[in-house]
Amino acid sequence: MKELKQGYFTGERALFGEHDLRVVDSVFDAGESPLKECHDLELRGDLFRWKYPLWYCKNVDVEGCTWFEMARAGVWYTHNIRVKNAVIQAPKNFRRCTGLTLEDVVFTNPTETIWACKDVKMKNVSAAGAPYFCMNSENLEIDGLTLDGNYSFDGAKNAVIRNSRLLTKDAFWNTENVTVYDSFISGEYLGWNAKNLTLVNCTVESLQGMCYIENLKMVNCKLIHTSLAFEYSSVEAEITSRIDSVLNPGSGTITAPAIGELILEKDFIDPGKTKIVCKAIDECFEHPEWRR
Repeated sequence: MKELKQGYFTGERALFGEHDLRVVDSVFDAGESPLKECHDLELRGDLFRWKYPLWYCKNVDVEGCTWFEMARAGVWYTHNIRVKNAVIQAPKNFRRCTGLTLEDVVFTNPTETIWACKDVKMKNVSAAGAPYFCMNSENLEIDGLTLDGNYSFDGAKNAVIRNSRLLTKDAFWNTENVTVYDSFISGEYLGWNAKNLTLVNCTVESLQGMCYIENLKMVNCKLIHTSLAFEYSSVEAEITSRIDSVLNPGSGTITAPAIGELILEKDFIDPGKTKIVCKAIDECFEHPEWRR
């Protein structure tokens, strides 16, 4: 394998079409698409300072590298890429990639990042200020994600998430086949219009969370400061904490030690389709306060 060390590359397509190449401690500065159409690359300790560094690439192994802010739209249409121990300042990274592995990666501005990707693995990844993180991506295996950004995972399919902390409004909208284990989720309107959403050993804080879901399962979960939950959802929920309020569940079973307000409107749902297993219900209404 050819090696380039401590290089400084500028200009359009500086290393276009290279293959079987190892690039070490080098800088890619002004000049678009420096590694476009490359394959079988090893990148170690490199700095990307300009746009579109890795497009239409294959078999790329990246470690200890940095994407600066202007290296936007950095990795698109690339297949079989591993990125480890990296800091990525640039937005719009990883679009329509397959076989993407991220480990010990920090995103500081991941707007429109990991969109329409397939076969994605993440371990110990953090992303701050990340609207629409992982939108329309499929086949995700995630462990140890720290996320601060709204509208995450919109339209994602076939995802397993573990040991994560997600601060995200409107998370998991329009998803299919998503399971979250041992995680904390805080954000309004969690999971609307999802199919087959499962939460296991999770803590959730949400306003109008878990509504309009087809086949929602919650196993050994806590709902803290969560109100107007489960509207029009088909749900099997085993909740170990008090639920502040439940509104018009569509069907299924909800088990909890206590519920503050249980609102069941016969004009909109059939209350007989949902079994409520609860020893302490503070108040039960046929209409919520705003319709009384």
